[in-house]
Amino acid sequence: MPPPTSEAPKKEFVHPKAKHAKKQAIRDAYAVEPISAFYIFLGANLIAALFAPIQDCDETFNYWEPTHYLSHGYGLQTWEYSPDYAIRNWLYVAIHAIVGNIRRLLPHSNKVAEFYFVRYVLAFVCALSQTLMWRAVCLALNPRIGLFFIVALVFSPGNFHSSTAYLPSSFAMYMVMLGAAAFINWRGGLETSMAMFYFAIGGVIGWPFAAALCAPFLLEEVFFALVGDKNRFFEAAHRVVRGVVAAGLLVFGDLLVNTFFYRKVEIASWNIVKYNIFSKTGGPELYGTEPWDFYFKNLMLNFNIWFVLALFSLPILLLQKLLSKSAETFQTGFRTVVFLTPFYMWLAIFSLQPHKEERFMYPAYPFLALNAALAIHTLLAAFGNADPKSLVGKIPAKLKLGVVALGLLFSMAIGLARIYGLYTAYSAPLSIYKPLFEVGSEGDTVCFGKDWYRFPSSYFLPRDMHAKFIRSEFRGLLPGEFSEAGTGFGLFSGTWLPTSGLNDRNEEDPGKYVDPKTCVFLVDTQFPEQQKDLDWKAPPNEPDFVADTEHWEIVKCEKFMDPASTSFLARALWLPDWEIIPEKFRRKWGRHCLLKRKQ
Repeated sequence: MPPPTSEAPKKEFVHPKAKHAKKQAIRDAYAVEPISAFYIFLGANLIAALFAPIQDCDETFNYWEPTHYLSHGYGLQTWEYSPDYAIRNWLYVAIHAIVGNIRRLLPHSNKVAEFYFVRYVLAFVCALSQTLMWRAVCLALNPRIGLFFIVALVFSPGNFHSSTAYLPSSFAMYMVMLGAAAFINWRGGLETSMAMFYFAIGGVIGWPFAAALCAPFLLEEVFFALVGDKNRFFEAAHRVVRGVVAAGLLVFGDLLVNTFFYRKVEIASWNIVKYNIFSKTGGPELYGTEPWDFYFKNLMLNFNIWFVLALFSLPILLLQKLLSKSAETFQTGFRTVVFLTPFYMWLAIFSLQPHKEERFMYPAYPFLALNAALAIHTLLAAFGNADPKSLVGKIPAKLKLGVVALGLLFSMAIGLARIYGLYTAYSAPLSIYKPLFEVGSEGDTVCFGKDWYRFPSSYFLPRDMHAKFIRSEFRGLLPGEFSEAGTGFGLFSGTWLPTSGLNDRNEEDPGKYVDPKTCVFLVDTQFPEQQKDLDWKAPPNEPDFVADTEHWEIVKCEKFMDPASTSFLARALWLPDWEIIPEKFRRKWGRHCLLKRKQ
């Protein structure tokens, strides 16, 4: 008897019109398909990963160098990693070290490849976070708002800086977007617990202050719980308790990791809050203070018209509610105000702090884009629905559309001009070290004087080549080196062994300097435009090493903009060096050089 044959399951027939309807539904919900939005975000972030200069020396010394130590056994150590202070989170660093070590398993691996691989992964994580927040905005508000959200981020110099920066504020920005997406999108039920957990990850592993951005959303939860019935109150309480428990477990796990590295019980996130708010030795103000309008100027440079729209988003919304006869419910209007609040809250809090840095705004960038997108959507809706008898209503629709399109194109052009200007002006430190892999030897030293803060990290030096410092006019505290003691000290002894010459008062330690005669290589920047001044004289501890051809030979030089000799407009935006451009608006150049001591 022949074996029974099993009939293959029939494939369900889907009419082509049904498929088309499904695609149309996706377009109606999102304006662009989610996968397309992800690719747009990823493309912009990968450009940043490839070309963005390191904006802040904290990125090098507080994150790339400790990561290099975990991966390669040596690196520069700042006072924040001293077990005496323990205000940096080793869990955050270890995650990135693991990512970098994955690249070591792949073909053609070297330290520069590890550096860029970490950046590529950051670009991917950032794009995923941006896409999920964009999706939530489309579903909860309007697809057009989501579209403007994409444009505001992708073409902004702010995103170029922050998307792939190896900084806790960038990591916090990723988590804030995931948390905001969970809070904003109520489809499928409220996800308060998960949203709180994302904010906790950003605060505990990344930057603790960023956790404050969830406050408006939690207040929204509390408000609706109080005005609702008994069941709604208990459901909200249950969600919040679950979020608190998850955050507590995260803190415990973070404590275990930092206890392993510091060899004592430490909660790094609490230590950084304690230092910044309750320090008795001067706190962050030791590293400089800025006027109250610092962030207003900075955000105007990095987001141009989008910052203006974000700043006026709440007044625009309130005015629209007063003048229009919308049938919108109280809940919808209240939620929209909640969505607008985080940006205002963050800008106000940090504008009041004396110590200001551009990276402190990173966690608020997505909310800036959201506020701006909502503002322009509200304006367009008002203009589009204007009374035909009014002045605005008499303007032809095509003319209105043209004005808006020109405004957006102008904003994009300004953003791209600044991005390209930053790359061409300051990318030299990422490109001058390549010859070291050919002309350098193990045990060689690369020395830094006045350019210490431009060092991109030991990832750009061949294996067993160390960075050293020579004396310059800088009188603050420079990084030391992680201990490389091995035998008898266990894994990563440099993270917990006692340190010397490190303090939290930014006081200079002469022990950090080496004699220039011991340097095999040296990095120096020369600014010929400044030297044209008749009164110019090199500072005592900062001679022109590039011009000292008796002792040094040039290995490689790259153009580097001279900010002191360049006008504000040319510093802020890329301007071509054409003859029709007035001389005062052209960029002035120096050169950033890798030098080798002559035998």
